[in-house]
Amino acid sequence: TTSSSKMKLKEDMNPLLLQVFRSVVWVYSVITFIPWYFFSGAGTNLERALRIKARTVSGHPAGPYRAFNSREKLVAWLHPGVDTLDKMFEYAARRFPQRDCLGTREVLSEEDEVQPNGKVFKKVILGKYNWLSYEEAYHTAECFGSGLAALGQKPQCNIAIFCETRAEWIVAAQACFMYNFPLVTLYATLGPTAIAHGLNETEVTHIITSKDLLQSRLKAILCDVPRLQYVIVVDSKPPVLTDIPRGIMIYNMGTVKELGSKPDNMAVDRRQPQSSDIAVIMYTSGSTGIPKGVMISHGNIIAGITGMAERIPNLNEEDTYIGYLPLAHVLELSAELVCISHGCRIGYSSPQTLADQSTKIKKGSKGDTSVLKPTLMAAVPEIMDRIYKNVMTKVEEMSRFQKTLFVLAYNYKMEQISKGYSTPLCDSLVFKRVRALLGGNTRVLLSGGAPLSAATQRFMNICLCCPVGQGYGLTETCGAGTISEMWDYSTGRVGAPLVCSEITLKDWEEGGYHSTDKPNPRGEILIGGPNVTMGYYKNDAKNRDDDFFVDEKGQRWFCTGDIGEFDPDGCLKIIDRKKDLVKLQAGEYVSLGKVEAALKNCSLIDNICAYANSDQSYVISFVVPNHKQLMAMAEQMQVRGTWEEICNNSQIEKEVLRIITEAAISAKLERFEIPKKVRLSAEPWTPETGLVTDAFKLKRKELKTHYQEDIERMYGGK
Repeated sequence: TTSSSKMKLKEDMNPLLLQVFRSVVWVYSVITFIPWYFFSGAGTNLERALRIKARTVSGHPAGPYRAFNSREKLVAWLHPGVDTLDKMFEYAARRFPQRDCLGTREVLSEEDEVQPNGKVFKKVILGKYNWLSYEEAYHTAECFGSGLAALGQKPQCNIAIFCETRAEWIVAAQACFMYNFPLVTLYATLGPTAIAHGLNETEVTHIITSKDLLQSRLKAILCDVPRLQYVIVVDSKPPVLTDIPRGIMIYNMGTVKELGSKPDNMAVDRRQPQSSDIAVIMYTSGSTGIPKGVMISHGNIIAGITGMAERIPNLNEEDTYIGYLPLAHVLELSAELVCISHGCRIGYSSPQTLADQSTKIKKGSKGDTSVLKPTLMAAVPEIMDRIYKNVMTKVEEMSRFQKTLFVLAYNYKMEQISKGYSTPLCDSLVFKRVRALLGGNTRVLLSGGAPLSAATQRFMNICLCCPVGQGYGLTETCGAGTISEMWDYSTGRVGAPLVCSEITLKDWEEGGYHSTDKPNPRGEILIGGPNVTMGYYKNDAKNRDDDFFVDEKGQRWFCTGDIGEFDPDGCLKIIDRKKDLVKLQAGEYVSLGKVEAALKNCSLIDNICAYANSDQSYVISFVVPNHKQLMAMAEQMQVRGTWEEICNNSQIEKEVLRIITEAAISAKLERFEIPKKVRLSAEPWTPETGLVTDAFKLKRKELKTHYQEDIERMYGGK
């Protein structure tokens, strides 16, 4: 484990009182230890956390590494014979017909709320969740698929979905899986050119979308997609739109389902997909230029979700999952399919209505987590960092007594969990209120999409009283790769390979990473297994040479471009990224990703992009500062002005640079890796600005263009 002393909160109280408190805790621990140790199974928890989770099957430090329970053979499916997604849904509908499957909250009222600064925010009051049972969801999907076929959609011809995360998305997807229509998915935040590119490249004639997205995004590009004929809107009332190009028909989902349920349409034979047929063509924004469509077969998804499900302890039909991340992302789609394969219920939400404090929830009414009380949840680090910062701000505002109690409980629990012990008393007295932020029942949090900082992961373990499984995977590997075990409380690692995958480390000379490195083998991560996808759509060059390959046994592999290191227990750490390597003037290599990861833990920084030019001798950085922290700093330094003026103030810039330098030194960065100049950005980077991807990963090319003038100024010595 990471040395827990670093992550402890500062105990600000009378040393004598502190001693008394520690003695009381010690006595309490001693008295309760023996009975508790035997009843809680703490011994087995610690033993599990320390045992070897994966090892190399060749005996060579480069691997391939496999999980202990798939040493002999990688696992490709959950249930024998269930090798396609339509069979999986049918299996679930037969096994759990009456159980709740997909839930949506009813909207009771909407209103506009004027903020003190004159901005208008939309607020909603939402009611209870209404549920579709497994049987109903299956039947609805069947009718919808039949209706699409009646509208001329042919098997093995692509169909597109461009829609927010909601129950209708999964129903539409299942319909396409049943009728063997490969589903093209596009993020809602892709720009217009990228969306048109995806629709034209895949030659779709039918697209499934929502009223909002049709009006805000699609309408503008309909003329640029000449093959498009049918637009199916999932909302109950189709929008009344003028100026729609000739030859485009707009239907709503209900009408298509009705058409499909007519006896003569239902009687048409449907061609079931094979395991090797393409289920999804998923466009990933990629940190560079034009998005690429990843071809994912039915077999790939089945293998990926089999691997994921194995890492979630006691996953069963009693579980409730909250769906709010974009379903066009492999992380969310896989997580929801894992739930459906096990009979869990999925309640839908959105980042704006997730918790009571969320931006769209009217003060005093309930957010989605409070009503749904989910047991499982996937989150991207961005969202967890937000929860972490919110709670820490609240702690700062507590009375001295409350704050002391919180800090002591936090540090005590940190010590206990690093030994594999739990703290029922602290949980019920102190952390219950933080846990209630996500509904109070969360038992597993899955994190993926980007690296999670050690401090945030620790905080989640402690305050939300539930394990955080950190995963690593890519769209190209169906989201599957590794997930840490739930009782492994170490931080900064992404766990052992899943039972569906194996991982090899390939030497990377320029970066100086080798499988023979001491103490641990390092190198580029290659993932192999039945979850490795079929390549990029219409992009043979990339499929042949640098990204995908097939080994002599016929197994597919993907070269990730990420650099990893295997710990002795078989867990993987992501330590670098191939594409982020820049060679400075004097020949030193700087990994920009490494610099950013080291500085992201700094409470003053919400986001950071490091930049270096090869003809220069130092690194510079662009920082989106934390509003609250920077304002407090400005007040302390007696700097007045608007947010923009404060961000552009040279005194503030100097002070931020000093704090960043301290953080870099304590994170043990090399002298040449520490940014020498900083530019503060008053605007946050969001997918809408085009500066980060949907998973909030930096788009370096776009950031460079955006800050070109600043780069020239900072390197010009001005």
